[in-house]
Amino acid sequence: MSQEVFVLMHLCCPAVKDPMVVERSNLLSMMKLSIKVLIQSSLSLGRSLDSEYPPLQQFFVVLEHCIKHGLKVKKTFIGQNKSIWAPLELIEKLCPESADIATSVRDMPGIKTGLGRARAWLHLALMQKKIADYMKVLINRRDLLGEFYDPGALIMEEEGAVIVGMLVGLNVIDANLCVKGEDLDSQVGVIDFSMYLKDPQATENTQDDSKMTAILDQKHYIEELNRHLSCTVTDLQAKMDSLEKTNSKLIEELTAATDRINVLREEQEQLKQENANILQSSQRKEEVRIELQKELELQIGLKQEMEVAMKLLEKDTREKQDSLVALRQQLDHVKNLNLQMFNKAQESGRVAQKKVEDMQELEEKMIQMEAAMKELEQRCQDIFKE
Repeated sequence: MSQEVFVLMHLCCPAVKDPMVVERSNLLSMMKLSIKVLIQSSLSLGRSLDSEYPPLQQFFVVLEHCIKHGLKVKKTFIGQNKSIWAPLELIEKLCPESADIATSVRDMPGIKTGLGRARAWLHLALMQKKIADYMKVLINRRDLLGEFYDPGALIMEEEGAVIVGMLVGLNVIDANLCVKGEDLDSQVGVIDFSMYLKDPQATENTQDDSKMTAILDQKHYIEELNRHLSCTVTDLQAKMDSLEKTNSKLIEELTAATDRINVLREEQEQLKQENANILQSSQRKEEVRIELQKELELQIGLKQEMEVAMKLLEKDTREKQDSLVALRQQLDHVKNLNLQMFNKAQESGRVAQKKVEDMQELEEKMIQMEAAMKELEQRCQDIFKE
């Protein structure tokens, strides 16, 4: 019996859904309604939207809740902080085109909290008509989003891609939002369901209030336009002051650069003159070097000729010395012969009488030998003279 009751309870009671799934479904439905109402009302209005336009305000509130869904709580020494600025700031690294928005948001002096910076970033992205592109870049990097979101967060699931697809339709809207004058830090993001839950009887009075709504819209539009023009004038004045300062700095830099150019021109003229002097000196040195080179070549030629002449002279001298040595040897030999013959003559003088005829012959030979000796001596003297 108990088993039958359990089965009956299981069939009658619906299954309990995951709270995260229900939250994602609710936020997705609210985003569809807010975008639909915003587009329809803006098209019927037929003008640019300002930050005071209620459907636009509610759109930002719903979008903020969607981005904040499943966001991890960041604990600090002050307390717990749950800001959507951290994941939005990540888009700057993923999409360099959004760097200008992030820089502008950081430079705004009136915004002090991360939530205020995130709201300003969303306003600027909508005005650029690139909020869908930036959010698409963000949800495509779920590996990086895990650092900021819990599992089951809307951004991490398919609902995030659906919302990005719906955001593309906002490109038909022209929004003119003055972010500087808004108190984005302390605004309370509460969804106004009355805007989407209409009473059927309230539609009967719509035509009666249309004129008043148009007048109020025109009034708000003119006020917003004046405020925007005032902000634009202030920005232009600041830019003009900055340009004047930049112009004065550029004039000073131009003057300094002109002075520097004049100094450099003078230095250039001096360097040209020095270069001309160096060139003339180099040319003179080159001419002297060429002359010295020619003189050196001439001296080398003369030296070579002298060396050849010296070699020939040495060769001739050696030959003459050899001839002189040979003649001296012959002379010594003749002297020895004469001495021997003279000694023999003395020895044979004793027997000369017997050999007179031989002596006469010997004397003739002596005379011939003396003539030969004189001739040899004369040759030796001639050789020494040479």
